[in-house]
Amino acid sequence: MILIVDDKQENIYSLKKLLESKGFSVDTALSGEEGLKKVLNTDYALIILDVQMPSMDGFEVAETLSGFNKTKDIPIIFLSAVNTNNEFINKGYESGGIDYVVKPFDPEILLLKVNTFVRLYKQTKELQDTQHALRAEIDIRKKVQSELKERVEELQYTLEALPLIAFTANEKGEIEFVNQKWFNYSLTTDQFPQTFDNEINIAEAWHQIIPKKQNLELEVRIKELNSAKYKYHLLRIVPIFENKKVSKWIGTFTDIEDRKQIEKKKDEFLSITSHELKTPLTSVKAYIQLLSRSLKNHESEQVKGYIEKAHLQVGKLNELISDLLDVSKIENGELKLNKQPFDAKKLIESCIETIQQTHNNFTLEVVGNESPLLINGDENRIEQVLINYLTNALKYSPESQFLRVSRETADNNLIVKVKDSGIGIPADKQKDIFSKFYRVEESSLKFQGLGIGLYISAEIIKKHNGNVGVNSSPANGSEFYFSIPIN
Repeated sequence: MILIVDDKQENIYSLKKLLESKGFSVDTALSGEEGLKKVLNTDYALIILDVQMPSMDGFEVAETLSGFNKTKDIPIIFLSAVNTNNEFINKGYESGGIDYVVKPFDPEILLLKVNTFVRLYKQTKELQDTQHALRAEIDIRKKVQSELKERVEELQYTLEALPLIAFTANEKGEIEFVNQKWFNYSLTTDQFPQTFDNEINIAEAWHQIIPKKQNLELEVRIKELNSAKYKYHLLRIVPIFENKKVSKWIGTFTDIEDRKQIEKKKDEFLSITSHELKTPLTSVKAYIQLLSRSLKNHESEQVKGYIEKAHLQVGKLNELISDLLDVSKIENGELKLNKQPFDAKKLIESCIETIQQTHNNFTLEVVGNESPLLINGDENRIEQVLINYLTNALKYSPESQFLRVSRETADNNLIVKVKDSGIGIPADKQKDIFSKFYRVEESSLKFQGLGIGLYISAEIIKKHNGNVGVNSSPANGSEFYFSIPIN
Protein backbone atom coordinates (compact mmCIF):
# COMPACT_ATOMS: atom_id res chain seq x y z
CA MET A 1 0.00 0.00 0.00
CA ILE A 2 1.14 3.58 -0.80
CA LEU A 3 0.47 6.54 1.54
CA ILE A 4 -0.04 10.05 0.08
CA VAL A 5 0.43 12.90 2.59
CA ASP A 6 -0.67 16.36 1.36
CA ASP A 7 -2.66 19.17 2.96
CA LYS A 8 -4.54 19.87 -0.27
CA GLN A 9 -7.40 17.54 -1.12
CA GLU A 10 -7.22 18.25 -4.88
CA ASN A 11 -3.56 17.18 -5.00
CA ILE A 12 -4.36 13.95 -3.17
CA TYR A 13 -7.34 13.22 -5.43
CA SER A 14 -5.45 13.55 -8.73
CA LEU A 15 -2.42 11.58 -7.52
CA LYS A 16 -4.58 8.87 -5.96
CA LYS A 17 -6.52 8.37 -9.21
CA LEU A 18 -3.27 8.14 -11.16
CA LEU A 19 -1.82 5.44 -8.89
CA GLU A 20 -5.05 3.47 -8.58
CA SER A 21 -5.33 3.39 -12.36
CA LYS A 22 -2.12 1.35 -12.38
CA GLY A 23 -3.37 -1.12 -9.76
CA PHE A 24 -1.75 0.35 -6.64
CA SER A 25 -3.57 0.36 -3.32
CA VAL A 26 -3.56 3.90 -1.91
CA ASP A 27 -4.16 5.49 1.50
CA THR A 28 -4.18 9.25 2.22
CA ALA A 29 -3.53 11.76 5.01
CA LEU A 30 -4.27 15.53 5.02
CA SER A 31 -1.52 16.53 7.47
CA GLY A 32 1.90 15.52 8.67
CA GLU A 33 0.53 14.50 12.06
CA GLU A 34 -2.16 12.29 10.53
CA GLY A 35 0.34 10.72 8.16
CA LEU A 36 2.71 10.00 11.03
CA LYS A 37 -0.01 8.23 13.03
CA LYS A 38 -1.01 6.09 10.05
CA VAL A 39 2.57 5.04 9.30
CA LEU A 40 3.08 3.93 12.90
CA ASN A 41 -0.07 1.76 12.79
CA THR A 42 0.00 0.44 9.19
CA ASP A 43 2.65 -1.09 6.94
CA TYR A 44 3.29 0.95 3.75
CA ALA A 45 5.52 0.11 0.83
CA LEU A 46 6.02 3.79 -0.16
CA ILE A 47 5.20 7.29 1.17
CA ILE A 48 4.64 10.26 -1.21
CA LEU A 49 5.12 13.26 1.04
CA ASP A 50 4.32 16.91 0.34
CA VAL A 51 7.04 19.24 1.60
CA GLN A 52 5.06 22.40 2.34
CA MET A 53 2.43 21.63 4.99
CA PRO A 54 1.24 23.69 7.97
CA SER A 55 2.11 22.73 11.59
CA MET A 56 4.41 19.80 10.58
CA ASP A 57 6.11 19.86 7.17
CA GLY A 58 7.29 16.91 5.15
CA PHE A 59 10.92 17.15 6.32
CA GLU A 60 9.86 16.84 9.97
CA VAL A 61 7.68 13.83 9.19
CA ALA A 62 10.56 12.11 7.37
CA GLU A 63 13.04 12.81 10.17
CA THR A 64 10.58 11.45 12.74
CA LEU A 65 9.99 8.27 10.75
CA SER A 66 13.74 7.67 10.36
CA GLY A 67 14.00 7.41 14.13
CA PHE A 68 11.78 4.30 14.43
CA ASN A 69 13.01 0.80 13.57
CA LYS A 70 9.63 -0.07 12.12
CA THR A 71 9.52 2.89 9.69
CA LYS A 72 13.12 3.83 8.98
CA ASP A 73 13.35 1.62 5.87
CA ILE A 74 10.10 2.80 4.20
CA PRO A 75 11.03 4.70 0.99
CA ILE A 76 9.87 8.37 0.87
CA ILE A 77 9.36 10.47 -2.27
CA PHE A 78 9.12 14.22 -1.60
CA LEU A 79 6.71 16.13 -3.86
CA SER A 80 6.77 19.94 -4.01
CA ALA A 81 5.75 22.80 -6.30
CA VAL A 82 7.23 25.63 -4.17
CA ASN A 83 10.48 24.40 -2.63
CA THR A 84 12.31 23.48 -5.83
CA ASN A 85 15.82 24.82 -5.42
CA ASN A 86 18.83 22.68 -4.52
CA GLU A 87 18.83 23.71 -0.88
CA PHE A 88 15.44 22.09 -0.30
CA ILE A 89 16.22 19.09 -2.48
CA ASN A 90 19.38 18.36 -0.46
CA LYS A 91 17.45 18.77 2.79
CA GLY A 92 14.92 16.25 1.50
CA TYR A 93 17.60 13.63 0.95
CA GLU A 94 19.22 14.40 4.32
CA SER A 95 15.92 13.97 6.17
CA GLY A 96 15.47 10.42 4.81
CA GLY A 97 13.92 10.74 1.36
CA ILE A 98 15.08 8.62 -1.53
CA ASP A 99 13.78 10.96 -4.24
CA TYR A 100 12.62 14.54 -4.65
CA VAL A 101 10.07 15.32 -7.40
CA VAL A 102 9.08 18.87 -8.30
CA LYS A 103 5.78 19.95 -9.80
CA PRO A 104 4.71 19.89 -12.47
CA PHE A 105 5.89 16.29 -12.92
CA ASP A 106 5.69 13.78 -15.72
CA PRO A 107 3.10 11.12 -14.65
CA GLU A 108 4.90 8.33 -16.54
CA ILE A 109 8.21 9.09 -14.83
CA LEU A 110 6.53 9.29 -11.44
CA LEU A 111 4.78 5.96 -12.02
CA LEU A 112 8.06 4.40 -13.09
CA LYS A 113 9.74 5.62 -9.89
CA VAL A 114 6.82 4.50 -7.73
CA ASN A 115 6.82 1.06 -9.31
CA THR A 116 10.60 0.73 -8.85
CA PHE A 117 10.59 1.84 -5.20
CA VAL A 118 7.62 -0.37 -4.31
CA ARG A 119 9.33 -3.39 -5.89
CA LEU A 120 12.60 -2.63 -4.10
CA TYR A 121 10.77 -2.25 -0.80
CA LYS A 122 9.02 -5.60 -1.24
CA GLN A 123 12.29 -7.30 -2.12
CA THR A 124 14.01 -5.71 0.85
CA LYS A 125 11.13 -6.77 3.10
CA GLU A 126 11.31 -10.35 1.84
CA LEU A 127 15.07 -10.38 2.36
CA GLN A 128 14.63 -9.08 5.91
CA ASP A 129 11.98 -11.71 6.64
CA THR A 130 14.32 -14.37 5.32
CA GLN A 131 17.14 -13.05 7.49
CA HIS A 132 14.89 -13.03 10.55
CA ALA A 133 13.83 -16.62 9.82
CA LEU A 134 17.45 -17.68 9.37
CA ARG A 135 18.46 -15.96 12.61
CA ALA A 136 15.60 -17.68 14.41
CA GLU A 137 16.59 -21.04 12.96
CA ILE A 138 20.23 -20.43 13.88
CA ASP A 139 19.18 -19.56 17.44
CA ILE A 140 17.08 -22.73 17.65
CA ARG A 141 19.93 -24.84 16.30
CA LYS A 142 22.37 -23.28 18.73
CA LYS A 143 19.98 -24.02 21.57
CA VAL A 144 19.46 -27.61 20.39
CA GLN A 145 23.20 -28.12 19.95
CA SER A 146 23.80 -26.72 23.42
CA GLU A 147 21.19 -29.03 24.93
CA LEU A 148 22.58 -31.98 22.96
CA LYS A 149 26.09 -31.16 24.12
CA GLU A 150 24.89 -31.05 27.72
CA ARG A 151 23.14 -34.40 27.31
CA VAL A 152 26.22 -35.97 25.72
CA GLU A 153 28.46 -34.61 28.47
CA GLU A 154 26.03 -35.88 31.11
CA LEU A 155 26.01 -39.31 29.46
CA GLN A 156 29.79 -39.36 29.30
CA TYR A 157 30.10 -38.40 32.98
CA THR A 158 27.67 -41.20 33.81
CA LEU A 159 29.63 -43.74 31.76
CA GLU A 160 32.87 -42.64 33.41
CA ALA A 161 31.33 -43.21 36.84
CA LEU A 162 30.17 -46.74 36.04
CA PRO A 163 32.33 -49.67 37.26
CA LEU A 164 32.14 -51.06 33.71
CA ILE A 165 33.85 -50.72 30.38
CA ALA A 166 31.51 -48.36 28.51
CA PHE A 167 31.35 -46.74 25.09
CA THR A 168 28.98 -44.90 22.73
CA ALA A 169 28.76 -44.97 18.94
CA ASN A 170 26.86 -43.06 16.27
CA GLU A 171 24.00 -44.51 14.25
CA LYS A 172 26.47 -46.16 11.81
CA GLY A 173 28.27 -47.98 14.61
CA GLU A 174 31.35 -45.73 14.63
CA ILE A 175 32.66 -45.42 18.20
CA GLU A 176 32.58 -41.81 19.42
CA PHE A 177 33.37 -42.09 23.14
CA VAL A 178 34.96 -44.63 25.50
CA ASN A 179 35.48 -44.34 29.25
CA GLN A 180 38.89 -44.73 30.90
CA LYS A 181 38.30 -48.39 31.80
CA TRP A 182 38.23 -49.16 28.05
CA PHE A 183 41.97 -48.46 27.83
CA ASN A 184 42.70 -51.26 30.31
CA TYR A 185 41.68 -53.66 27.54
CA SER A 186 42.30 -51.79 24.27
CA LEU A 187 44.90 -49.28 23.07
CA THR A 188 42.64 -47.50 20.58
CA THR A 189 39.03 -46.34 20.57
CA ASP A 190 38.22 -48.01 17.25
CA GLN A 191 39.36 -51.51 18.20
CA PHE A 192 37.41 -53.82 20.53
CA PRO A 193 39.26 -55.74 23.27
CA GLN A 194 40.91 -58.97 22.17
CA THR A 195 38.75 -62.06 22.73
CA PHE A 196 40.06 -65.45 23.78
CA ASP A 197 41.50 -67.30 20.80
CA ASN A 198 39.46 -64.88 18.62
CA GLU A 199 36.43 -67.06 19.37
CA ILE A 200 34.06 -64.12 18.79
CA ASN A 201 34.51 -61.17 16.46
CA ILE A 202 32.65 -58.52 18.43
CA ALA A 203 32.66 -55.87 15.69
CA GLU A 204 31.35 -58.35 13.12
CA ALA A 205 28.60 -59.63 15.44
CA TRP A 206 27.52 -56.07 16.22
CA HIS A 207 27.49 -54.81 12.63
CA GLN A 208 25.26 -57.72 11.69
CA ILE A 209 22.52 -56.41 13.98
CA ILE A 210 22.93 -52.67 13.25
CA PRO A 211 20.55 -52.82 10.23
CA LYS A 212 18.06 -54.75 12.41
CA LYS A 213 18.23 -52.07 15.18
CA GLN A 214 18.31 -54.78 17.83
CA ASN A 215 20.13 -55.30 21.14
CA LEU A 216 23.31 -57.36 21.22
CA GLU A 217 24.15 -59.48 24.26
CA LEU A 218 27.20 -61.75 24.34
CA GLU A 219 29.34 -63.49 26.93
CA VAL A 220 32.95 -62.96 25.87
CA ARG A 221 36.37 -63.57 27.34
CA ILE A 222 38.57 -60.51 26.86
CA LYS A 223 42.22 -59.92 27.73
CA GLU A 224 43.43 -57.14 30.00
CA LEU A 225 46.42 -55.37 28.43
CA ASN A 226 48.76 -55.81 31.40
CA SER A 227 47.79 -59.42 32.02
CA ALA A 228 47.88 -62.71 30.18
CA LYS A 229 44.56 -63.74 31.70
CA TYR A 230 41.25 -63.60 29.87
CA LYS A 231 38.21 -62.61 31.94
CA TYR A 232 34.57 -63.28 31.25
CA HIS A 233 32.51 -60.17 30.47
CA LEU A 234 28.88 -59.70 29.52
CA LEU A 235 28.71 -57.39 26.50
CA ARG A 236 25.50 -55.44 26.00
CA ILE A 237 24.96 -52.96 23.14
CA VAL A 238 21.59 -51.19 22.90
CA PRO A 239 20.26 -48.67 20.36
CA ILE A 240 18.95 -45.25 21.43
CA PHE A 241 15.99 -44.10 19.33
CA GLU A 242 14.89 -40.57 18.44
CA ASN A 243 11.81 -40.16 16.23
CA LYS A 244 11.87 -43.92 15.56
CA LYS A 245 15.42 -43.70 14.18
CA VAL A 246 18.61 -44.92 15.83
CA SER A 247 20.60 -41.86 16.90
CA LYS A 248 23.19 -43.58 19.05
CA TRP A 249 24.39 -46.92 20.44
CA ILE A 250 25.48 -47.46 24.04
CA GLY A 251 27.60 -50.46 25.00
CA THR A 252 28.98 -51.90 28.24
CA PHE A 253 31.27 -54.77 29.24
CA THR A 254 30.32 -56.10 32.69
CA ASP A 255 32.91 -58.24 34.51
CA ILE A 256 31.26 -61.60 35.28
CA GLU A 257 34.47 -63.56 35.93
CA ASP A 258 33.60 -64.20 39.59
CA ARG A 259 30.14 -65.41 38.67
CA LYS A 260 31.51 -67.74 35.99
CA GLN A 261 34.04 -69.18 38.43
CA ILE A 262 31.31 -69.81 40.98
CA GLU A 263 29.21 -71.49 38.30
CA LYS A 264 32.20 -73.58 37.27
CA LYS A 265 32.80 -74.75 40.84
CA LYS A 266 29.11 -75.49 41.26
CA ASP A 267 29.06 -77.51 38.04
CA GLU A 268 32.14 -79.41 39.14
CA PHE A 269 30.51 -80.14 42.48
CA LEU A 270 27.33 -81.36 40.78
CA SER A 271 29.30 -83.54 38.40
CA ILE A 272 31.36 -85.15 41.17
CA THR A 273 28.37 -85.53 43.48
CA SER A 274 26.22 -87.06 40.76
CA HIS A 275 28.85 -89.62 39.83
CA GLU A 276 29.50 -90.46 43.48
CA LEU A 277 25.78 -90.92 44.18
CA LYS A 278 25.21 -93.08 41.12
CA THR A 279 27.23 -96.05 42.45
CA PRO A 280 25.55 -96.48 45.86
CA LEU A 281 22.17 -95.77 44.32
CA THR A 282 22.67 -98.62 41.86
CA SER A 283 23.51 -100.92 44.77
CA VAL A 284 20.44 -99.80 46.74
CA LYS A 285 18.26 -100.40 43.70
CA ALA A 286 19.71 -103.91 43.28
CA TYR A 287 19.18 -104.78 46.97
CA ILE A 288 15.56 -103.60 46.81
CA GLN A 289 15.00 -105.80 43.75
CA LEU A 290 16.52 -108.79 45.59
CA LEU A 291 14.38 -108.05 48.65
CA SER A 292 11.30 -107.83 46.48
CA ARG A 293 12.01 -111.23 44.92
CA SER A 294 12.72 -112.88 48.28
CA LEU A 295 9.45 -111.53 49.68
CA LYS A 296 7.47 -112.33 46.57
CA ASN A 297 5.31 -114.88 48.36
CA HIS A 298 5.16 -112.94 51.61
CA GLU A 299 1.64 -112.61 52.92
CA SER A 300 2.01 -109.05 54.30
CA GLU A 301 0.59 -106.52 51.88
CA GLN A 302 2.07 -103.77 54.05
CA VAL A 303 5.60 -105.02 53.41
CA LYS A 304 4.92 -105.19 49.68
CA GLY A 305 3.65 -101.59 49.80
CA TYR A 306 6.84 -100.44 51.52
CA ILE A 307 8.96 -102.10 48.85
CA GLU A 308 6.93 -100.48 46.03
CA LYS A 309 7.33 -97.05 47.65
CA ALA A 310 11.06 -97.63 48.04
CA HIS A 311 11.20 -98.55 44.32
CA LEU A 312 9.34 -95.34 43.47
CA GLN A 313 11.60 -93.08 45.56
CA VAL A 314 14.75 -94.74 44.22
CA GLY A 315 13.42 -94.13 40.70
CA LYS A 316 12.87 -90.43 41.46
CA LEU A 317 16.35 -90.14 42.93
CA ASN A 318 17.79 -91.87 39.88
CA GLU A 319 16.01 -89.40 37.57
CA LEU A 320 17.34 -86.46 39.60
CA ILE A 321 20.91 -87.77 39.45
CA SER A 322 20.53 -88.41 35.71
CA ASP A 323 19.39 -84.80 35.23
CA LEU A 324 22.37 -83.50 37.20
CA LEU A 325 24.70 -85.64 35.10
CA ASP A 326 23.06 -84.25 31.95
CA VAL A 327 23.68 -80.69 33.21
CA SER A 328 27.30 -81.58 33.81
CA LYS A 329 27.62 -83.06 30.31
CA ILE A 330 26.02 -80.00 28.76
CA GLU A 331 28.38 -77.63 30.58
CA ASN A 332 31.39 -79.64 29.52
CA GLY A 333 30.20 -80.07 25.94
CA GLU A 334 29.90 -83.84 26.40
CA LEU A 335 26.18 -84.28 25.72
CA LYS A 336 26.23 -86.65 22.73
CA LEU A 337 23.38 -87.51 20.41
CA ASN A 338 22.72 -90.84 18.72
CA LYS A 339 20.79 -89.70 15.67
CA GLN A 340 18.80 -92.31 13.78
CA PRO A 341 15.49 -92.31 11.91
CA PHE A 342 12.48 -92.84 14.20
CA ASP A 343 8.70 -92.52 13.92
CA ALA A 344 7.36 -89.38 15.63
CA LYS A 345 3.91 -91.00 15.89
CA LYS A 346 5.22 -93.95 17.89
CA LEU A 347 7.40 -91.71 20.07
CA ILE A 348 4.43 -89.50 21.07
CA GLU A 349 2.29 -92.58 21.75
CA SER A 350 5.07 -94.11 23.88
CA CYS A 351 5.44 -90.93 25.95
CA ILE A 352 1.68 -90.72 26.53
CA GLU A 353 1.57 -94.37 27.60
CA THR A 354 4.43 -93.78 30.06
CA ILE A 355 2.66 -90.79 31.60
CA GLN A 356 -0.63 -92.69 31.85
CA GLN A 357 1.13 -95.46 33.77
CA THR A 358 2.63 -93.07 36.32
CA HIS A 359 -0.17 -90.50 36.65
CA ASN A 360 -3.88 -90.96 37.22
CA ASN A 361 -7.03 -88.88 36.90
CA PHE A 362 -6.25 -86.58 34.00
CA THR A 363 -7.95 -85.96 30.68
CA LEU A 364 -5.86 -86.13 27.51
CA GLU A 365 -6.51 -84.88 23.97
CA VAL A 366 -4.16 -85.80 21.13
CA VAL A 367 -4.25 -83.74 17.91
CA GLY A 368 -2.50 -84.38 14.59
CA ASN A 369 -0.75 -87.64 15.49
CA GLU A 370 -2.71 -89.90 13.15
CA SER A 371 -0.03 -90.79 10.60
CA PRO A 372 3.61 -91.97 10.82
CA LEU A 373 6.36 -89.38 10.35
CA LEU A 374 10.04 -90.34 10.09
CA ILE A 375 12.42 -87.97 11.93
CA ASN A 376 16.19 -88.08 11.95
CA GLY A 377 17.31 -87.51 15.55
CA ASP A 378 18.06 -89.00 18.95
CA GLU A 379 14.79 -90.73 19.85
CA ASN A 380 15.66 -91.22 23.52
CA ARG A 381 16.59 -87.57 24.01
CA ILE A 382 13.48 -86.27 22.23
CA GLU A 383 11.41 -88.63 24.37
CA GLN A 384 13.13 -87.14 27.43
CA VAL A 385 12.02 -83.65 26.33
CA LEU A 386 8.41 -84.63 25.73
CA ILE A 387 8.18 -86.58 29.02
CA ASN A 388 9.48 -83.48 30.80
CA TYR A 389 6.84 -81.29 29.13
CA LEU A 390 4.06 -83.74 30.06
CA THR A 391 5.11 -84.21 33.69
CA ASN A 392 5.47 -80.45 34.15
CA ALA A 393 2.02 -79.91 32.65
CA LEU A 394 0.47 -82.28 35.19
CA LYS A 395 2.61 -80.97 38.03
CA TYR A 396 1.51 -77.36 37.53
CA SER A 397 -2.16 -78.20 36.89
CA PRO A 398 -3.26 -79.57 40.28
CA GLU A 399 -6.82 -78.23 40.04
CA SER A 400 -7.69 -79.07 36.43
CA GLN A 401 -5.63 -81.88 34.95
CA PHE A 402 -6.43 -81.51 31.26
CA LEU A 403 -3.68 -81.92 28.66
CA ARG A 404 -3.62 -81.48 24.91
CA VAL A 405 -0.72 -82.84 22.86
CA SER A 406 -0.59 -81.61 19.27
CA ARG A 407 1.71 -82.48 16.38
CA GLU A 408 2.27 -80.22 13.36
CA THR A 409 4.68 -79.83 10.47
CA ALA A 410 5.81 -76.52 8.99
CA ASP A 411 8.80 -75.55 6.83
CA ASN A 412 10.17 -79.12 7.00
CA ASN A 413 10.05 -79.03 10.83
CA LEU A 414 8.23 -81.20 13.35
CA ILE A 415 6.41 -79.09 15.95
CA VAL A 416 5.11 -80.71 19.14
CA LYS A 417 3.04 -78.73 21.65
CA VAL A 418 1.83 -79.62 25.15
CA LYS A 419 -1.02 -77.47 26.47
CA ASP A 420 -2.24 -77.51 30.08
CA SER A 421 -4.88 -75.58 32.02
CA GLY A 422 -2.73 -74.86 35.06
CA ILE A 423 -1.41 -71.82 36.93
CA GLY A 424 0.35 -70.22 33.95
CA ILE A 425 3.52 -68.13 33.83
CA PRO A 426 3.77 -64.29 34.00
CA ALA A 427 5.00 -62.69 30.77
CA ASP A 428 8.11 -61.17 32.37
CA LYS A 429 9.23 -64.61 33.62
CA GLN A 430 8.88 -66.50 30.34
CA LYS A 431 12.20 -65.36 28.86
CA ASP A 432 14.12 -67.10 31.69
CA ILE A 433 12.00 -70.24 31.98
CA PHE A 434 14.52 -72.36 30.01
CA SER A 435 17.52 -71.07 32.01
CA LYS A 436 19.54 -73.35 34.28
CA PHE A 437 18.21 -73.62 37.86
CA TYR A 438 15.58 -70.95 37.16
CA ARG A 439 12.28 -71.23 39.00
CA VAL A 440 9.34 -68.83 38.96
CA GLU A 441 9.10 -67.29 42.43
CA GLU A 442 5.33 -67.58 42.58
CA SER A 443 5.48 -71.39 42.23
CA SER A 444 8.89 -72.30 43.67
CA LEU A 445 7.59 -72.70 47.23
CA LYS A 446 4.48 -74.65 46.26
CA PHE A 447 6.03 -77.01 43.70
CA GLN A 448 9.24 -78.96 44.21
CA GLY A 449 12.09 -79.12 41.71
CA LEU A 450 15.57 -77.83 40.85
CA GLY A 451 14.69 -75.97 37.69
CA ILE A 452 16.91 -78.01 35.38
CA GLY A 453 14.41 -80.08 33.38
CA LEU A 454 13.49 -77.33 30.93
CA TYR A 455 17.14 -76.26 30.67
CA ILE A 456 18.16 -79.80 29.66
CA SER A 457 15.22 -79.98 27.23
CA ALA A 458 16.25 -76.69 25.60
CA GLU A 459 19.85 -77.88 25.19
CA ILE A 460 18.73 -81.19 23.66
CA ILE A 461 16.53 -79.39 21.14
CA LYS A 462 19.30 -76.88 20.42
CA LYS A 463 21.64 -79.78 19.57
CA HIS A 464 18.97 -80.91 17.08
CA ASN A 465 19.10 -77.41 15.48
CA GLY A 466 15.60 -76.77 16.77
CA ASN A 467 13.80 -74.26 18.97
CA VAL A 468 11.80 -74.28 22.21
CA GLY A 469 9.26 -71.82 23.53
CA VAL A 470 6.22 -71.17 25.69
CA ASN A 471 2.92 -69.30 25.36
CA SER A 472 1.31 -68.59 28.68
CA SER A 473 -0.51 -66.17 30.96
CA PRO A 474 -1.35 -66.42 34.68
CA ALA A 475 -4.38 -68.59 35.51
CA ASN A 476 -4.85 -69.51 31.82
CA GLY A 477 -2.43 -72.40 31.55
CA SER A 478 0.73 -72.80 29.48
CA GLU A 479 1.63 -74.26 26.10
CA PHE A 480 5.21 -75.49 25.80
CA TYR A 481 6.46 -76.43 22.37
CA PHE A 482 9.56 -77.56 20.52
CA SER A 483 10.42 -77.83 16.86
CA ILE A 484 13.16 -79.87 15.18
CA PRO A 485 14.06 -80.39 11.51
CA ILE A 486 12.48 -83.49 10.03
CA ASN A 487 15.69 -84.36 8.17
